[in-house]
Amino acid sequence: MPNPTDVDLHQASRVLEIRFDDGSHFELSCEYLRVNSPSAEVKGHGPGQGVLQVNKEDVNITRIEPVGNYAVRLYFDDGHHTGLYTWDYLYDLGANKEAYWQQYLEQLAAAGYQRRS
Repeated sequence: MPNPTDVDLHQASRVLEIRFDDGSHFELSCEYLRVNSPSAEVKGHGPGQGVLQVNKEDVNITRIEPVGNYAVRLYFDDGHHTGLYTWDYLYDLGANKEAYWQQYLEQLAAAGYQRRS
């Protein structure tokens, strides 16, 4: 897997920008990162146990904490900070952003929820 070369948080636009050494460049919204948190609180402890995250349209990241050379912990302003975002996971989120976002929107619709923005 590629290694990160640059990570920039743009709090005003609520976007985390990540560049990798293979030339990949991803701009991931804080909402997208929050609803796809790798934490057990979001993903559950097994298949089918995930919890749909709603009302995260305005969430922001307040702090990024490195975890070794393999991950970061993201601190969100809604108090969430569990789950480690490995570089591999962040790369996957970037590479598959359109598909994952569409899947999330479909899950919201199926639950009868509509995003505010």
